[in-house]
Amino acid sequence: MLSNSALTIRWLQPDLQEERWEYFNHPAKQEWYQRHSVAWEEIESGFAAGSFVPYPRSAVIGDIPIALSYSSYEEYLTWLAKAKRGYRKSYSKMEDALQCNGSLNLKAPIILFCGGEGLLFSGYRRLCLAWNYGMIPYVWLVFPDKNKGRVTTS
Repeated sequence: MLSNSALTIRWLQPDLQEERWEYFNHPAKQEWYQRHSVAWEEIESGFAAGSFVPYPRSAVIGDIPIALSYSSYEEYLTWLAKAKRGYRKSYSKMEDALQCNGSLNLKAPIILFCGGEGLLFSGYRRLCLAWNYGMIPYVWLVFPDKNKGRVTTS
């Protein structure tokens, strides 16, 4: 038998400017940005052309590996369930609101794609909320504009 849920999450286009900290300050993501030579301005220029993509619980979207997605339950236990109280608190608030209201409007997590791999740029707690309730979340998939402002010579 299957148990269905009446809970729903409506995914909204995220605001990149609200997520600036992830680029300039998140220590675990700096290596990815450097390895792919992704500048903030390139993320900004490619952001509006992003699109919603379903992201079932996995370390990949299709065949694209997603760095720092922490998709397994064991990783969830390490990175969220056992995290410091302040980090867990916003997750708990979202979970309580979802249970009380039956639905939530959330800004979609952001995934950057460059050089054959993705990076979970922001939204891990939002992903976990959907995944933990058996939902397939949608993410905002962005291809940083690697050519904006660059002169090519022939």
